[in-house]
Amino acid sequence: MALTDEAIAKIRGLIQSGELPPGTRLPPEQQLAAQMGLSRSGVREAVKVLESARVLDVRRGDGTYVTSLAPRLLLEGLGLAVELLRDDTLLEVMEVRRLLEPVATGLAALSISDEQLDELGRILDEMRSAADDAEQLIRFDTTFHHTVITATGNETLTSLLAGLSGRTVRARVWRGLIEGNAAHKTIDEHQAIYLALRSRDQLLAQASALLHVNTSEAWLRAVLSSSATAPGE
Repeated sequence: MALTDEAIAKIRGLIQSGELPPGTRLPPEQQLAAQMGLSRSGVREAVKVLESARVLDVRRGDGTYVTSLAPRLLLEGLGLAVELLRDDTLLEVMEVRRLLEPVATGLAALSISDEQLDELGRILDEMRSAADDAEQLIRFDTTFHHTVITATGNETLTSLLAGLSGRTVRARVWRGLIEGNAAHKTIDEHQAIYLALRSRDQLLAQASALLHVNTSEAWLRAVLSSSATAPGE
């Protein structure tokens, strides 16, 4: 394991130094191992780890390449990790969202395009039509917030928030909202965010998003609490 860690560190160093920039093909395994003074097995395992982390792209019959290193690739694993978190940790994720999402929504108010605003309007119409369909609401909710955060133009922030806003959390919140006859209220919160963005009001957009995240967090707490006290649990 120590040899693999050393190989990972050395390959990462080559990438960070610019010797292996994005899109570059790595030397053959034997040559790379000799270059780094390590065993081929250590290099092979390191490549597997870095492939899983989307740092390297192994193309069978062609070679191994450094990926684009785009945030959407490197942060992709975050979403998979969030889906595996336990209930108490999901609430910590919501706390992180509360710190980031309102500020990001405020930034979006300054840069969102007319086309993106029109798209949000269409999504809102679809949400209202599907107010009792949890699966549809999860999909529209995901698209709504992705469109908002994408408008910031910050790919790292977009990828980070996408990872923190996993399907599991959204599903629990929306099913709780429907069961509590509160879905329409939450859709109204989306409407408030949309109107603030439409008016290009940064502070109002940030406040509207904060209210929305707080509501989602409260419902998640209620759903988790109900699950914990349910008979047979």
